[in-house]
This record gives sequence, structure tokens and C-alpha cells, in this order.
Amino acid sequence: MLAARTARLIQRNGVPVEAAIEATRGESLDRTRMYERILGVAKELQAWSFLPRGARAARTVARISVSENGREVPIGTGFLVSPRLLLTNHHVFPSVTAARSAFVEFDAQVTVDNLPDVSRRFALVPDTFFIADYDLDFALVLVSPDADGQPLGETFGWNRLSVQTGKLVIGEPVNIIGHPSGRLKEISIRENRLEARLDNFIQYQTDTEPGSSGSPVFNDQWEVTALHHSGVPKTDGQGRILRRDGQIWQEGDGDDAIDWVSNEGVRISVILKHLAKLTLDDAHLALLAEMGPEAGLQDRTAVRTAVTGTVSPPAPSVDGLPVESAVRVGVGLAAGPGAFGGSRHLVFLHGRAQQDHDPEQLRRYWTAGLNGGLTRAGLATIAPANVWFPFYAQQLVQAMRTRGEALPRSPREMVDDPVDAAAPGSGATRQLYEQMIIEAADRAGMPAERLVRREGLGDAVHQGLSWLANTTNLDRLLIAAIFADVAAYLDDQRIREAVLDCVLQTMPQTGRLVLVSHSLGTVVAVDLLTRLDPRVEVELLLTAGSPLGMDSVYQRLLTGGAQRPDRVAHWVNVWCPIDPVAIGCPLRDRWQGELTEVPVANPASRAHDIEEYLAHPEVARVIGTPLTSPAPVIMRSMNGGTKPWPHSRSRRSTASG
Repeated sequence: MLAARTARLIQRNGVPVEAAIEATRGESLDRTRMYERILGVAKELQAWSFLPRGARAARTVARISVSENGREVPIGTGFLVSPRLLLTNHHVFPSVTAARSAFVEFDAQVTVDNLPDVSRRFALVPDTFFIADYDLDFALVLVSPDADGQPLGETFGWNRLSVQTGKLVIGEPVNIIGHPSGRLKEISIRENRLEARLDNFIQYQTDTEPGSSGSPVFNDQWEVTALHHSGVPKTDGQGRILRRDGQIWQEGDGDDAIDWVSNEGVRISVILKHLAKLTLDDAHLALLAEMGPEAGLQDRTAVRTAVTGTVSPPAPSVDGLPVESAVRVGVGLAAGPGAFGGSRHLVFLHGRAQQDHDPEQLRRYWTAGLNGGLTRAGLATIAPANVWFPFYAQQLVQAMRTRGEALPRSPREMVDDPVDAAAPGSGATRQLYEQMIIEAADRAGMPAERLVRREGLGDAVHQGLSWLANTTNLDRLLIAAIFADVAAYLDDQRIREAVLDCVLQTMPQTGRLVLVSHSLGTVVAVDLLTRLDPRVEVELLLTAGSPLGMDSVYQRLLTGGAQRPDRVAHWVNVWCPIDPVAIGCPLRDRWQGELTEVPVANPASRAHDIEEYLAHPEVARVIGTPLTSPAPVIMRSMNGGTKPWPHSRSRRSTASG
């Protein structure tokens, strides 16, 4: 947890990298002490932005009231978690009926001059959207738009929730914004700390009062970590609540007499995971998707698959463009005639576990990510129909099934033991799979003594996988499954040949090639270079989230090792330090020849996601510039010579992985 928290802090600029380095300089520290030092810096120092970011977060918080007999009675607090959805407690809104009779007030606060601000009131629309759970004590309800029909999040902002852990460690401060006892908005900061982390709740020391129910509990980076819901009373050995005078509390004593020892909130990650398991209609799923990608609810197909184990049939059109516009070759998609002048070709080569997806939707998904980066880089976007998209997923699965290798299964079948659940069936392939996990854990800094095989190889593999999951914040099962498929491809020649033959069915036969590959696809891409038609010039090879830096991977390539293929004019490798699949990066530590490294920071919950990689402007620029440049630009190479290169602003790194 210390490692996960530290990684999240640095990645999200919660503590300046320079301050983190300074905190660990000049003294030999083990990893635990190093993480503690960095966390200590985060607690003691705050950037100036702490205050305006806190003010921004405060605007998302509203007072909840009801009308009773002509009186307005405040009953709690709520806060926006999407442009249209408000989160509060179940005991504030136990039913749709209760929510119907309530209203919310934003800006119910004082100004900087301590004068009452002008609050704005809005009704709730629980008949359209209302989800609540008694055990987790949360209620999620739709809020009506403003007078102009705009979602309230457009005016007051909203909190981007994350399903990932690593937002707090024991002893860190928490900050709460709410309406205690129905008063104008108040904030509790600094003298508060996390005391305990339970399965579904966290407990913290802070001052709250009735009316604070439904308040957001923030860390110092103003990420919502929990939904405040109650105090924790002191009890005796029989579980009876005690008063502040030490006597047994009775119903008539009132809440003020209770000896409160701490406060408690529902973990946001637990609420989001609960929402992901619900069977909902498309209208509800669409509103949940507005919470953003880090909430883990954005892909409606993925939500439905996780719940029902089935995949919805592909839509006949995507974004209004008919699927029939794609030119299908074999099992992949060819680019339309005349794309990029007909002499250049952009090819996307996907990774593993795509067998249940439609290749046209995948091509649009990749293109959408790239277009986001191109827009940020100030370059023209591209149409999905101009991209070649070989699709080998079905061939990979069929070849693995024929050879008796493990296939991806539903999460419910695989949570008990991810190592064994994802492990290949054959002895040699499984041995390679286990070797890859241990090597990756070693590269990720796992102490050697933890890899000592006291209980055999299996014990070391389990420890290695857990280490990777804890240090990268990605699911153990996902990491294990990726390594299993890479091992199956590398170890079994029949699987390799089936994949390569399939890819070659959907590849240009002439012209200049920009080949963009991801994950297992980067391994396939390097092998593919030995099989491409000689008339094809590989102008650019871009690898993203690649395992090619691992000894167990590059030693088994068709190229014969870490030798940069001669036919590639330029190779750019893009990697994220918290992507466990790219743990062997930067590749220049092992690969010989000219190679440009581009390290990027992806969100912790999507560290290995291709859309995140392509959305970085420095990555999109590498891909987009040669597709539109009439002639190469001469650029100084790493070895001191000059080489033609169609862009001039690449980033290089020699930092160790």
C-alpha cells in the first residue's frame, strides 16, 4: 500500500518529483523507508494549488434539505460525482419517495468577506435515476439541470472518482467539506488523519456533526477517498455504546452524550465496484459512464460483460458511420484506397484478449485515442477508414485451444488463484510464463529475499505477481493473463505461425509503413518484420506498453535477440513506468541500434491502455507527422550521425527501468 500510494502521489503531482528525490538523497534507504520519506514530504508541504483546488472541490458540495409543514429542514450533504449525478448517504435518501421531496443548494456558503453568498436551488429527479444500498449506505441520484438545460457539473464542477486504491495510507490527513447541523458550508482540514482501513469503510479522526452525512472525504490532492456516513462510538467489552462519562449510553441520552472515538466513511472504490456489478438498462449505464474512465464504468459493454458474462452484439454503425464502409480482408480491416496519398500506410497491431470485440470498433477505439493526441499536438486528425487493422485475436485463441493452453475466463472463475487460473497448460510454456513473472517482479524492485523459493517455484511466482500488482495498481489477473499469452506465443511455434499468417493477410504489399503496436502486438510486430513483403519500407515502428525489454522475451524472437531490425528506419518505444507489461523499459538498456524512448504518465487504473498511450501529444506527433510530411527532415541521431526523420520534437530517455 505504501508503494501504491507513493506512485499515485508522484504520478498525479501530489508531491513534486524534485521534493521526493531530495527527501531520499544522501542516505541509504530500503524501499519502505523511502516511501515513508516521500509520504512525509507530501504531508508537510503543499503546493500553492492546494487552496484553489480545494475551493474548486468545495463548489461541487451541496446542502440537502426537505420541506416539512412550510419549513425547510436541512438533512444532509451531497456532492456531484458526474455532470448530472449527486452522491449522498442511503440514510439521507432511503427511497425514491424520500428523494422526491428534497432539494439541493449549491453555494450555500459565505464569501471571502464572510458575507452570505447567493445560493442556487435545484430539484432531484429520482424517478429517472436512483440507486441506493443500505449496507454501503450510499444513494446516487439524478439532479435536474439549470434553467438553460445545462448539467450542473458544467457550472459547479464535479469530482472524478477512481475505482483504484492508493489514495490514502494510515496516518495521512483527510479533509471534509459539508454542512454540519445544516449550517452554511464548512471545511475540516489538517488536524485529521486516517486511523483504520476496513474492507468497505475507512475510519478517521476529524470533527463532524449531524448534517455532515453525505460529505466527501478528500485526501490532500482533493481526490474523494470516501463518503462520510457516521461516527464510531466507544464501546465496552460487550459492544455497548458508552457515554463520555463512561456510563452505558441509553436511547434518551441523545447523540451529544456519546463518546465518539472516530468517524467513518464508505470507501469510494467499494461503491464503484458495487455499481459495476449491477444489472442496469442502457439509460442508467449511460449516466454512470459520465463519471469518467477512472470510475471503471465508462465502457457499457465491459460493464454488461462483467455482470452477465455475455457481450452485446456490435451496433450496425458507430458514431453515425456505417460499419460497411470498412474494407474487410481476411479477418482484419484494410484501409480505404488512396489513404495518405496511397503510398503511406498506417497499421495498428493490437494485443491480447480482443477475441470478443468487433475489429471495426477496436479500430475506432484506437483512432479515437490517437485523434485526441493529434488534436493536442495541433495536427490534423485521421479517419478510422484510413487505418489498416489486422485482427488475429480469434486465431490466437483457436491455436491456444488446440494446443490445450489456458484461455481467458470470467473474473469470478479466476479470483481465487490468478497465477494458476491464467497459467498455460503445457510444461515448457508454463515454465516460461513463471520465468517472466519472476523477472518482471525483479525488475520492479522486489527484494531478492522475497524471491527465495522456500516453498518451490510456485511460491516465488505468487509473491512476484502480488508484488507487481501492488506496485502498479493493476489487477493480478490481468497481469498474469498478459504474460500467459506472451509465453504461449513465444514458446509454441504453431501458435506463432498461426498469428503471423493471420496478420499477413491484412498488410500492405508496397509503400511506406507506419506500424503502431501494443502489448503482445509489439512482440508480433518485431517477428512480422522478418516476414513482410520486401517492397514495404518500414518508415516507423512504434511500440507501446511492450515487454520487449525482458530477457525471457527478446531471446525468443525470430530476429534472434535484441538486435534492432535493419529494415526499420526509425523505432520509437513508448512506455509508462507503472505499466507492469513494460517493466523492462527503457529498451535501450538491452537493444542495440538507434532507438527513441518516450516515457509517459498514464492514469493508474489504465496504465496499460492503448488509448491512454496514443492520447499523449508527444506520442501522437510521432505518428501523425510522417503521415502528412511530404519529405523527411534531417535530425541528429543518438550516435552522432544524421538520419532522416519526419519530426523534430521527440523525447529521449536513458533512465533505467
